[in-house]
Amino acid sequence: MSQLPLHDIRKDYRLASLSEKDVSENPFLQFEKWFREVLHAEAGEPNAMALATVSPDGCPSARIVLLKHFDERGFYFYTNYESKKAHQLDTNPHAALVFFWKELERQVRVEGTVSRAEPQQSDAYYASRPLMSRIGAWASPQSKVIPDRTFLETRVEATEKRFKDEPVVRPEFWGGYVLSPRLVEFWQGRSNRLHDRIQYTLQSDGEWLRERLAP
Repeated sequence: MSQLPLHDIRKDYRLASLSEKDVSENPFLQFEKWFREVLHAEAGEPNAMALATVSPDGCPSARIVLLKHFDERGFYFYTNYESKKAHQLDTNPHAALVFFWKELERQVRVEGTVSRAEPQQSDAYYASRPLMSRIGAWASPQSKVIPDRTFLETRVEATEKRFKDEPVVRPEFWGGYVLSPRLVEFWQGRSNRLHDRIQYTLQSDGEWLRERLAP
């Protein structure tokens, strides 16, 4: 195998800076500010985030999921409750998120505890999805081994027939999770790898401790 010149891949970050006086006292307000800015920048998939979970025996897994809502409780995403990540979250609710917005040279890390969203909230989001996405939630045995693509397409056709004359309601095995953070870090790329890092840590009294970290 030929050696790729990975050591020569470098980028010097120069777009912005981040100081303690620039950020909100509340990490959710700071996240909202940055998210509005990334939307304005028309970044691709701005709500894409890496979700890291851990198995019962301590093995980590990570994948990209989509943020669908955030508020003072936390960050919400949706999935099949019988998927690999769901089983891991059911046995170990500690998880982490990472957002990377290269257009603004920014990253946000979130660590916390995950719990299931309220059923009515999952119902509302599910109802807002396109029809074929709702069909797909019923048809796909997420994370399970399947023989081929035809198997999946056959299940989709069968689900379409099942709901031909009735609403496609949310299956009980599909719904939302919310990650309630105990730590949120905002990272702004700076020149010469001297990046700005502002970390929020949740205190026992419910207040957030705000600190600067070395890059």
